[in-house]
Amino acid sequence: MEGEQRKRNIAYKLRIGDIIKGRAVSGEGRFLFVEIGDKKVVRVNIIANCVDKFVQDNEKKYASLTVDDASGQIRLKAFGDDIEVFKGIMQGDTLRIIGNLREWNGEIYVIPEILKKIDPRWLLVRKLEIQSSRKDVGDTPSVKAQIIQKIKEAEPEGGIEVDAIILDIEAKPEVINSEIKKLLEEGIIYEPRPGKLRYLG
Repeated sequence: MEGEQRKRNIAYKLRIGDIIKGRAVSGEGRFLFVEIGDKKVVRVNIIANCVDKFVQDNEKKYASLTVDDASGQIRLKAFGDDIEVFKGIMQGDTLRIIGNLREWNGEIYVIPEILKKIDPRWLLVRKLEIQSSRKDVGDTPSVKAQIIQKIKEAEPEGGIEVDAIILDIEAKPEVINSEIKKLLEEGIIYEPRPGKLRYLG
């Protein structure tokens, strides 16, 4: 009851990967919250890139955006006149999204309240913010293997930026940077220019 009395739920700052791995809980035939760790999450604050947009603007107005933050993808949905919230949003835009979680047919999605275009660098800022607040440090050997794999995969494109590795790998930035330093010292990878990494083997 006290939850229902609340005017507005906390908008938790989360990575999409954590949201979609959460457990949707329903009661009396309606969605209640998504259980993520010890949190009961109804409202979220996420930063992600728009990778797909769909608009159906006829008598049954419906629109959806698929967004990705490198940890996973989730859909934002709007119905009726609310589809206006997606106006001006293009594929490739980086967005700050505040909205309410919903679940339908096993899919967790977001009904957006606030949708704002922002600088893409905020993706990395949010990743650092969330990782630094986590208690887990990450499994160092697996982080090392992931870094090597990312660098190997990027060889055809001439290497990979350190920021891209930090964004993609689920570990604290200091752990990732420490492993990169060790790999450089071991001569497994090299830095053709500051912030760019390539594989030597």
